[in-house]
Amino acid sequence: MTTAVAAPFRFFSLQVVRTRRLGPSLVRVTFTGSDLHAFHSHGRDQSLSLFLPHPGQAEPVVPLDLGDSWWQAWRELPDGVRAVMRSYTLRALRRDPDEIDIDFVLHGVEPGPSPAGPASRWASRAAAGDRVLLLGPAIADNRAIRFRPPEDTDLVIVWGDGTALPAASAILESLPAGTRARAWLEVPHAGDIQDLATEADAEITWLVHDTGSPMAADAVRAAQLPAAERPYVWIAGESGRVKELRRHFVGERGFDRRRITFVGYWREGMSEEQLREAE
Repeated sequence: MTTAVAAPFRFFSLQVVRTRRLGPSLVRVTFTGSDLHAFHSHGRDQSLSLFLPHPGQAEPVVPLDLGDSWWQAWRELPDGVRAVMRSYTLRALRRDPDEIDIDFVLHGVEPGPSPAGPASRWASRAAAGDRVLLLGPAIADNRAIRFRPPEDTDLVIVWGDGTALPAASAILESLPAGTRARAWLEVPHAGDIQDLATEADAEITWLVHDTGSPMAADAVRAAQLPAAERPYVWIAGESGRVKELRRHFVGERGFDRRRITFVGYWREGMSEEQLREAE
């Protein structure tokens, strides 16, 4: 089933093919669907909206039969009925067969003080055949792609926390040979570090929470960056740290703010529902 929303985005009915644990805090879920051939994206930080069922539901409840009025009707459904919506980034798209990968951070699933959210709980228990709805692109070049370095870029700088790791990893893997890149990637545990294959001349620093690594702005401030005349910066993750890093690059390093892409994927102490209400 494919339901038109507003081009270039569509709903896709998907089911889980398999899952793979990537580390203590990360799980990769692979999906397929009969109409996934209509899913197209050229963006390495392609944003998606994923709709998940509540425990006991066979599939997520979204009133697609209402056409363009689905959004308001979905918001008006009872909390325990309305499908859980969460924003994710595409990790990989493959053909023959048509499959996509989405990586989930398992907030609070491991022992610790943070309670697991509904998406983390779902991902930690996902099994082949589980059904979801995805609002994703039907046109490869679409407005939900943020990583857009100018053609004259001579240095790519990337920072991302665990929520931005799928997008940051896909970006680094997509960089062509000869591209100079410097990246900092934050993960909760050393076991979450991944092998990233890139043809770029990339220096990647992993910042691991449970080993006392310096975080975010401290690590970036202390870095000696390669000389560059036209750098491009992509930073994504928790909103407060993203803004802090943007201020650092503009105010302390003197970068052109027009060459900095910054995306707040989440905000400390707020759920995605609360963020939507605050917007």
